[in-house]
Amino acid sequence: MKNKYEKILLDLERKMKTFELKNKDILKVTEFNLTTIENCLKKTREKIIAEEFYSDQDEIFFFKQIKPKIFAKFIYNFNVLNIENKRPKGSIKGQKKYFENEIEKLQAYFIEHHIFYKYFRGGETYSDQQYFLRKNKSVKIHLDCLGSYLDGEFATSLDSTFAKFIGYELTIEYLKFELSKLSGQSLYPVIPVKSKLTWTGSKIGLIELIYAIYNSKVINYGETEIKELAAFFEQSFNIDLGDYYRAYIEIKNRKTNITKFLDFLKENFLQRILKFDE
Repeated sequence: MKNKYEKILLDLERKMKTFELKNKDILKVTEFNLTTIENCLKKTREKIIAEEFYSDQDEIFFFKQIKPKIFAKFIYNFNVLNIENKRPKGSIKGQKKYFENEIEKLQAYFIEHHIFYKYFRGGETYSDQQYFLRKNKSVKIHLDCLGSYLDGEFATSLDSTFAKFIGYELTIEYLKFELSKLSGQSLYPVIPVKSKLTWTGSKIGLIELIYAIYNSKVINYGETEIKELAAFFEQSFNIDLGDYYRAYIEIKNRKTNITKFLDFLKENFLQRILKFDE
């Protein structure tokens, strides 16, 4: 049954990706995505109401792992569309202030709902039956679920909150990426340096590595911008990473083996150590 629900998500992502590859206009992409996600949610709702879940665990899996990810894509695209429509047309300084304020607003949600965010980030399961079964739905659990509370057949106490956590995290990543581009324009001019080294692995593997380094805060005590790191690797290994933010979103949305390239590096390093220990 899990594969059945995962296919809904995969088909949705495939449709959006196909459109995005042919269109560079962010407003057209977000508008297309919103319509596509809305249709997906409507069809999925009909399917869920028409068919019974085989078990409580199947229902928990759907409302904890599948529906929030679909709805999160709607939240993310809606936020990006709204952000870009209201984006200041003036100075870089004004745009940076605008993005910083937007990040602060989104982060306030995590602080306000820190108990559930901790449950979400920690991958906890001890209250899943209470949070993700429709029969156990209760407005007393979380007032933020009021919006979905009216739809008793397609909502649980916390699925919309989990969707917001995912959607807001993606939106913050988008805002940080836009900030890094603005900082790159004003503070970090790229100086071309011809390197004799060439990256011969996959591009997405290198992007995975760059984001791992960035999030580990091991360069300049974590004060380095992602754009600086990307530019450094591009110059050092003679590669054009393209839109590495979109690639990062693809990595983040992997269903299995999220750290594919990092695992590959670890495996080969361990093999070398074991080889010389023999």
